[in-house]
Amino acid sequence: MTQKLLTGGLVLALAAVFLLGLYYLKCLKRMQKLLRDYQETGTAGFSTMKETQESKLENTLQRLLNQAEKKEIQAKKERDEVAALLSDLTHQLKTPMANVIMYTELLEDESLKAEERERFTHLAGTQAKKMQWLLENMLKASQLEKGIISFSAEYIGIRETIGQAVSGVYAQAEDKNITIMVEAFEDRKLYHNPKWTAEALENILDNAVKYSPSGSTVTVRVYPMELYTQIEITDQGIGIPRGEYNKIFQRFYRSGNAAQTQGSGLGLYLAQLILNNEKGYVTAVSRPGEGSSFRVFLLNEVLTVL
Repeated sequence: MTQKLLTGGLVLALAAVFLLGLYYLKCLKRMQKLLRDYQETGTAGFSTMKETQESKLENTLQRLLNQAEKKEIQAKKERDEVAALLSDLTHQLKTPMANVIMYTELLEDESLKAEERERFTHLAGTQAKKMQWLLENMLKASQLEKGIISFSAEYIGIRETIGQAVSGVYAQAEDKNITIMVEAFEDRKLYHNPKWTAEALENILDNAVKYSPSGSTVTVRVYPMELYTQIEITDQGIGIPRGEYNKIFQRFYRSGNAAQTQGSGLGLYLAQLILNNEKGYVTAVSRPGEGSSFRVFLLNEVLTVL
């Protein structure tokens, strides 16, 4: 009797081990299928299971695969962004690089007259500076986008910042016989970083001078408002079609009517990035042939009433 019980117990134990083995083999095959599906399609079809050790394992695997998928999507996005950036930069550098090579080859001609040699040297230097400006500002814009560069802002007077921006384009305006007129205003404390905001305003002023005719005037006005103060930069240039008001702030975008004037389409893009980092913004209003008005908005200082 005892022998029969032992034999029966052993049979049951072996059967239990066999069934348990089949169960875990099924679970293993399911895990393999999930991993294979993920490798082939990028997704895995998980099903809701009861709260068992096996379901916990499956849920853990699901979380790991989801994390891997998110990282892959992010990595692809970053690769695409870098590829687009390099493509844009290569396109922008192509012309000045070709010009530098051409002027350098011309300078190798020993029969050149002194004035011709001086002119080609100046032109080559101008194109080299353009490439340097593009590289520096493209890197700066990219770092601002990614948050690699950060800067603090505070409520500080705007008068000196505007003066610094005007000084940055004064020589360029003088060369074109363009007058930059800053209308009198009472200094105000606005939320900004003087160095970076001066660069943003200088880029907008540079744009105004670049696309304005000789003998014209670029006017800077300051208008206090309830929450913001508006800094308006108005020129008498070629103007911008209404449908391009937002496009001109895109990286490397250039309006069709600006094709005859040298430019990169990067200055306004960088100005917008800087202002957005200061909780400010910039808009444009214009008509072709009637000039443009760029309006920069910076937050006013909030005075606490006790």
